[in-house]
Amino acid sequence: MSGRIWVRPSKSQSLVGMIGGVVFVIIGFSIMPMMGVFGIIWTLMALLIGGLHAYNFFSSKSVALWEIDLDLTKGTANSEEEFETRLRKLEKLKEDGLISENEFEKKRTEIIQSEW
Repeated sequence: MSGRIWVRPSKSQSLVGMIGGVVFVIIGFSIMPMMGVFGIIWTLMALLIGGLHAYNFFSSKSVALWEIDLDLTKGTANSEEEFETRLRKLEKLKEDGLISENEFEKKRTEIIQSEW
């Protein structure tokens, strides 16, 4: 089973981001006459960043800034059964003489390491 969660910044993170955005907007207005297009782009980006953080700070519905993909299959009963099945099949191959002791140990180590 897998899933995805969205992480929202805390109010204090949003406050710091909003203050930083305001500072960079002020810097942008001061460099705009000297830097031309770069100053305009700088100011617009600072407005976007500051606005996003202001929205997150003042709104009860904040915008998620990160997405995390989760793999919840490890550690479940199905995973444990699959782990046991793989080891038993490997043991059977060794007993039937289809793989050597060296190959068995190498593959067994791989299976155990993949579980952790």
